[in-house]
Amino acid sequence: MAESEPELPAWSLERDVARSERLAAVWPLENPRDWAWAGSGGAGVDVCIIDSGVDPSHPRVGTVASSFGVADAAGELQVAVDRAGDLFGHGTACAGIIRSLAPECNVHSLRVLGGELTGNGDVLARGLRWAIEERFDLINLSLSTTKHQIAAQLRELADLAYFRNVSIVASAHNMPVESYPWRFSSVLSVGSHDGDDPYEYYVNPSPPVEFVAPGVDLELAWSEGTTIVATGNSFAAPHITGIAALILAKHPDLRPYELKAVLRAASSNELRI
Repeated sequence: MAESEPELPAWSLERDVARSERLAAVWPLENPRDWAWAGSGGAGVDVCIIDSGVDPSHPRVGTVASSFGVADAAGELQVAVDRAGDLFGHGTACAGIIRSLAPECNVHSLRVLGGELTGNGDVLARGLRWAIEERFDLINLSLSTTKHQIAAQLRELADLAYFRNVSIVASAHNMPVESYPWRFSSVLSVGSHDGDDPYEYYVNPSPPVEFVAPGVDLELAWSEGTTIVATGNSFAAPHITGIAALILAKHPDLRPYELKAVLRAASSNELRI
């Protein structure tokens, strides 16, 4: 009797198939930033800002490609076109930062927070799932929740995004508390430093936050065409989102783990900037 071929475990590849796969990316050597984003404006990259909405009339924001919101319709959370704009100013601030770094990217807004910058875990989860299913290239989450009962669902969604080639950039909580989804390894987590160069960001040597970017005493776009000066990890995250948009515009085939590796290679402490 002829010997049968051994059955491979789930999600495996035959050795010959695995050997035939070639990675298209050429990794940076001497000039990581030149390789990563030189000449890029973020064109063609779709960035979804899940927040309090985005004001498309603010001069620091410009065109908003689409605006949606999560609302309760007959007892069921639905995502629908939203014309309310920004109910607080927070989402507009994030959009202004992203636009300043990646002026050619497509900004999309998904409102999950109300006028007092309040929300709940179910609305966040519904909105995040929708954004993942829409296959935006980048999702900016300058918010988190301390509700442990929704942590497992958010982890599932973060993993879903990772395997669907959607990169989530999530700000760490401003207080030393346990919150989500920034603590999950499948997202890019961001804290703040007090520099003012928007391209100055660092790999954080102390987990769980992976990167730190400008987030202290920043002049920010806000509601009704105004600006304010504010501090928070919320405003550090869109710096990484904007730089990630530059990278993906130039290297659109990068997977989330590759994007994270490129961000590390081009960080200010790797380059000793």
